[in-house]
Amino acid sequence: MEPSSSYEPLPASPPSVPLSSQRPRSLSTPLERLPGVGTARAQKLVKLQLATARDALMHFPREYRDFSGAHTLVDIREGEHASIAGEVKDVALRTTGAGRQMLSVLVAVVGGHVRAIWFNMPFMAKRFVIGMRIVIAGQAKKSGLNWEFSHPEVRWLAQDESANASEWLAVYPLAEGVHQSLVRTAVQAAIVHAADLPAEAFPEEILKAKSLLPIAAAIREIHCPSSHAMITMARRRFVYEELFMLQLALRMHRSQQQQQRLAPAIVIDARLDNRIRARFPFQFTPAQSRVCAEIAADLGRTEPMSRLLQGDVGSGKTAIAVYAMLATVGSKVPLSLEPAAAAGDAPDRYQAALMAPTELLARQHVATLEQMLSGKGVSVEVALLVGGQPAKQRERIVARIAAGQVGIVVGTQALVAGMAKFKHLGLVVIDEQHRFGVIQRSLLQQGQADPHTLVMTATPIPRTIAHAIYGDLAVSVLDEQPPGRQPVATYRVGPEQLDKWWAFFGKKVAEGRQGYVVVPAVEESKRDLASIASAFENLANGPLEAFRLGLVHGRLKAKAKAAVMDDFRAGNIDVLVATSVIEVGIDVPAATIMTILDAETFGLAQLHQLRGRVARGATQGICGAVTATINEPIPRIDAFVATSDGFKLAEQDLLLRGPGDLVGTRQSGAPPLYLADLLRDSSVVAEARRDAITLFESDPAITGPSWQRLRALILRRWGEKLGLGQIS
Repeated sequence: MEPSSSYEPLPASPPSVPLSSQRPRSLSTPLERLPGVGTARAQKLVKLQLATARDALMHFPREYRDFSGAHTLVDIREGEHASIAGEVKDVALRTTGAGRQMLSVLVAVVGGHVRAIWFNMPFMAKRFVIGMRIVIAGQAKKSGLNWEFSHPEVRWLAQDESANASEWLAVYPLAEGVHQSLVRTAVQAAIVHAADLPAEAFPEEILKAKSLLPIAAAIREIHCPSSHAMITMARRRFVYEELFMLQLALRMHRSQQQQQRLAPAIVIDARLDNRIRARFPFQFTPAQSRVCAEIAADLGRTEPMSRLLQGDVGSGKTAIAVYAMLATVGSKVPLSLEPAAAAGDAPDRYQAALMAPTELLARQHVATLEQMLSGKGVSVEVALLVGGQPAKQRERIVARIAAGQVGIVVGTQALVAGMAKFKHLGLVVIDEQHRFGVIQRSLLQQGQADPHTLVMTATPIPRTIAHAIYGDLAVSVLDEQPPGRQPVATYRVGPEQLDKWWAFFGKKVAEGRQGYVVVPAVEESKRDLASIASAFENLANGPLEAFRLGLVHGRLKAKAKAAVMDDFRAGNIDVLVATSVIEVGIDVPAATIMTILDAETFGLAQLHQLRGRVARGATQGICGAVTATINEPIPRIDAFVATSDGFKLAEQDLLLRGPGDLVGTRQSGAPPLYLADLLRDSSVVAEARRDAITLFESDPAITGPSWQRLRALILRRWGEKLGLGQIS
């Protein structure tokens, strides 16, 4: 990767290319045909998925560097970014006592001198000539009497160029072997070639009413800003546009699903509601009752339900799913939908499907359902359908599903792959929505049945962001825990505290608790993370040698994993050493203490999910996050220890890592957002959503004369993935 200091900024206004030398202009022009790019450079840009002029124009900067040179010596503060202009007075290249080559450049500035230094970059020396004028930018620290910039970014000024001629320099996302200078060359060439070609999506009156820059001006300003204010305006234009289009695309998708598909009306009357609730060994919380009422209202309509249920770990989402499935399989299929049925035949009942992200969780769901459905007067067959089953067993199950004999099917990706063909599929429940996208959900809505869909996630996100990401879904929130649930006591454990922690952990297990030890890697890695094999051996022969240990990870065969988990639930294993395969949904109430090794290697949402495994019963859970140090701040670990509120942690997680994973291809089924930051731009998210709803309600197909270009852009970007091309 190229050091940040080794590129030269291109001028803010690139020189125009004579029209006589230009090829036919098009947004689809390959980058290799643009002046200054060529075949070799274009091949490197493919790593960034940049192939055409359009791609380069839409490759937005991730940040900007201040190259105004407006700072003076008195403005410089240690540790803060500064940009200062001056004249090169001395250039020295020498070898330090440690054997490193050091380039030192002395620069005369107003009121004194500053020094810029680079280590092991001797090639930079020839780029500095005594007497030349430059702007250096970076963080400075005091060295003796002078301020010193280590590996600063440099802007070389032309002889008559003003220091503030180009105040802001775009910094682009990169890939291995792709330098800033190459990306800038491609972007600037694309601007010259095609900046005025993109179609304007918004009518003139909307541009004025929303104070949006026209598209051509926005493209130039976001790549070559004339001022900081114009960066803000250009960015707002693109953020608003893509969020507005995303909301419209998702609403068009949802409308199409509702118009083209006819779902069964599953009526949940008081009698059916009482029968279902009697199956639960506990009373629903007010939040659960509220969500059940929302789902019951949706199920009673002939428009397919598309609802997202989000709630914190342990809030009772699975109970809601079971309620909805039991209501579905308790509803009879009208004989009018069974043309082959003979007079007097007992009507079929609707079927339900529950898709889990892991086979372990699928098996657990089956066990829960079978336990609830055991007893007299219940004739609902529950079947497990997963990839690890013998072929003949799967064939028998698939045949029974097709015949309508299986009421509830629980499975993993096997369902998505189209293995199961249902006779009367009434409801699909998808557990852990963030692992399945719009497209995967749609696959389960193929065939004769038009099922209702309930998707769930234990990774809660702010409501405005949920609306942005899951605009095709209604949103329900479980915002309270069942009675008796206590927050998990969470501690950060450093190396010097580890012996005491294991003694404490062992004491709690000896008192009758079960525990987990979570390890981040199955094999040893270059990062020297604990491997599950070495961790198991060290614990079995060390601090936990007095206890019965079990081992489970993703590479075990399905039967072996299931056997270990069954032993753990039965109390035959005291401590389960595991990878994050236990992250989601594993429910062992007696397991109330957890140790997470190398905790800093896990994401915040994943840490919270893991901790949820020891919050399944009335006994307060305890969790120790083991880190390499105890004194250095680690923001996500500090947040993890400070609160067990999943909604607060979700916001913190977004702040720390950005929303990319939430809106990427795997999660939403749509291309990632080019520029919008769903947390930072939450006000624009809300504004774009309001405006999209207003337009959609007045023109659901977006066919008005003023919106033809916008419609074309939506269909080009999302049409194929969301099936919008079928909209008339």
